[in-house]
Amino acid sequence: MFISQELRKSNIAEYLLYMWQIEDIIRAYGCSLSRIRHEYIDRFDYDDEQKEDMTDWFGNLVRMINEEGCRESGHVQINKIVMQQLCELHSQLLQSTKYPFYTSEYYKVLPFIVELRKRGSDNSENEVETCFNALYGTMMLRLQKKEISPDTQHAIKEITTLIGMLNDYYMKDKQEPLEF
Repeated sequence: MFISQELRKSNIAEYLLYMWQIEDIIRAYGCSLSRIRHEYIDRFDYDDEQKEDMTDWFGNLVRMINEEGCRESGHVQINKIVMQQLCELHSQLLQSTKYPFYTSEYYKVLPFIVELRKRGSDNSENEVETCFNALYGTMMLRLQKKEISPDTQHAIKEITTLIGMLNDYYMKDKQEPLEF
């Protein structure tokens, strides 16, 4: 909760990846708030009030996961909305002639997106979501200390650059709307 609040203000891309990880943590504990409280939250060095705040926050997310049918997979609506906002901004940046560096980076990343879509099962997802899925998958591999091929590392480096640019434009747009 505390991390998500800071990330939401400072880095929307990291926020979204963090929230996806939180969804997976909730699933790993069987969507059980009592298990999350006793086996996860209690491990942190929080005071009682902070633990209660965390429990409430996780409780709301557990409720959303259950109500929105995301117990096995998928993302809750609050995360889908952020993704939709990023997808819309991505589209606007590509359609505008005012952001040539973004467009240039997009075309560097496009072959990787095409390759990822060939390998994936869901070709209906937006290109931005494909990039986020690649970043999240790589993050999970690193957490599991699994090897990542040099080709994948190169692709992730380019994808990270594009998503970093998208993040920067998103944050700028929130402060003062971009002109397209």
